[in-house]
Amino acid sequence: MDIFSLEWIGLVITFLGTMFILGEVWVNMKGIFGLLGIGFITVYFSVYLETGSFIIMLIIYFVGLLLIILDGKLINDGTLATLGLGCMLTSVAISAPSLVAGLYAVIGVLVGGFASLLFLKVFKHRDLWTKITLKDRLTNEAGYNTLNTEYGELLHEKGIALNNLRPVGTIRINNKDYSAVSNGQWIVKDTPIEVVKVDGTKVLVEKILSE
Repeated sequence: MDIFSLEWIGLVITFLGTMFILGEVWVNMKGIFGLLGIGFITVYFSVYLETGSFIIMLIIYFVGLLLIILDGKLINDGTLATLGLGCMLTSVAISAPSLVAGLYAVIGVLVGGFASLLFLKVFKHRDLWTKITLKDRLTNEAGYNTLNTEYGELLHEKGIALNNLRPVGTIRINNKDYSAVSNGQWIVKDTPIEVVKVDGTKVLVEKILSE
């Protein structure tokens, strides 16, 4: 029996492919996760498509991935990420040999994307997701005492996320907006947050769990 004739096999392949590709984006694995992910996704498209269609769908998938990266790095409002996710889902759904197989593939991408976030708990984060403004270490000698004091007073303050933190975004505390980074969490817009660490102008936050 040909394993690729099973409708659910697309779920497994797209799950592993998406998980490893996005995992390479989130954490520094020196390309190992990236190669694994590209391998799985390439297998998925090559099994079900002719050469011409295979190339087109592969491009659409990776354009979607690029949009997600650009959103997280530059825009950070979720617009490009949503379009990117749509491209990825569309490419695997259209490539599937049947409606059921397409649904399995879509689920694989979604679950794989969320599963990739677990790598943040285990491996070293990429510097790609730390904005320059969060890495600056402003010292008193450089004349930034007032700014450092203001940021230092944010420790243990509570506020809300103004956009999705994946992991970088904007928060609002006492009617003022700050750049912040989540502690390995994907924090959704309007979620209550608390500042757990301040290092210079780098503000680390966690979501407040409901009691």
